[in-house]
Amino acid sequence: MKQQKTRPQAGWFRKNWAALLALALAIAIFAGLYGYAHAGSGSAREKGEEYAEYETGRVISITADSCEPDPAADNAYRGNQTLIVEVTSGQYKGQQLLTDNAVGPLYGEPAEVGDRVTLIISTYADGTLRSSLYEYDRSTAIYCILAAFVLVTVLVGGKTGVKSILGLVFTVGALLLLLVPLLLKGWPTVPTTFLLCAFVAVVSFVILGGVSRKILCACLGTVAGMALAALFGLLAQRLAHIDGLRITDVEPLLQLRQTGTPIGLRGLLSAGIIISALGAVMDVAMSVSSALSELKAVNQNLTWRELWRSGMNIGRDMVGTMTNTLILAFLGSGFTLMIYLYSLNLPFHELMSSSYLSLELISGVASAIGVILSVPLTAILGALLFGRRK
Repeated sequence: MKQQKTRPQAGWFRKNWAALLALALAIAIFAGLYGYAHAGSGSAREKGEEYAEYETGRVISITADSCEPDPAADNAYRGNQTLIVEVTSGQYKGQQLLTDNAVGPLYGEPAEVGDRVTLIISTYADGTLRSSLYEYDRSTAIYCILAAFVLVTVLVGGKTGVKSILGLVFTVGALLLLLVPLLLKGWPTVPTTFLLCAFVAVVSFVILGGVSRKILCACLGTVAGMALAALFGLLAQRLAHIDGLRITDVEPLLQLRQTGTPIGLRGLLSAGIIISALGAVMDVAMSVSSALSELKAVNQNLTWRELWRSGMNIGRDMVGTMTNTLILAFLGSGFTLMIYLYSLNLPFHELMSSSYLSLELISGVASAIGVILSVPLTAILGALLFGRRK
């Protein structure tokens, strides 16, 4: 009986050495940027100042409760509670604190005995404490939701699903741990966001497919699509005389800048466009690149012109649904605002001149244009790469 031959481990490393080298370089870049971005960011507690901490706790008892349902607010509760809460994390773990809970339609509901909650514990210079209820402790529910997402992705996607999860973790980590701190340090908003998103796209593609002409084509198509989305966004905001300073939630960042944080605010609109377009452009670029790679594998005699026409035909079928996906995503995120605007019965010219409509329109259309133009760009790049004979 013949023994089955196993592929030596050294063969796997020889096949994937380029991808491993690229990932090692990416980790080194990530670590260097992380060290720079978080240098000198000591907390108020370390500096000996007054500070506030967010810790978990469990409601032991309710000493006062004035909450009642309000029919005018869809029977949401209004009122105040005074609670005894046992702290379950942080430096005050095990202590029982008298905690205030302000309840309203938009900022919380009444707590019950046994509920796990999140507290804001303020420590003052003289050592006194003040505790108030921030929200329910939703960490367990969030972890369960994330675990379900990971489980479904792995069960359906197999090894590819695992790679996609790793790429997603890297993407979220780069945006939260690198991009935000770098912007707060005063790095230029649009160039920093574009370069970091390009870095994220390249690393995600390498994790997913290694180093090959297919991955190179997808990377180049993604970067080109993001660049065109950013350029159109900059042009559109200039034509509409609007920028990141008119974004709804920018006021706290303006206060930060006025107190010394050198964050660039005007480029936040274009930066959001780049981030919004990243996932969709990656999807389109990878789909077109993968299709061209398979076509070339089936028929080695295809010329670059034939590959380009095939790539365009494949991409055209994706444009309609992907454009709807982006526009509907923006409409869904602003659904409550859309209902509110409709209820106002605004005149046409007032609506067209409003900043909120301009912001949503520029964001959605610029991202969609980046996705659409990534199709011919990826098709021509793939045709040139795959059309070459070995």
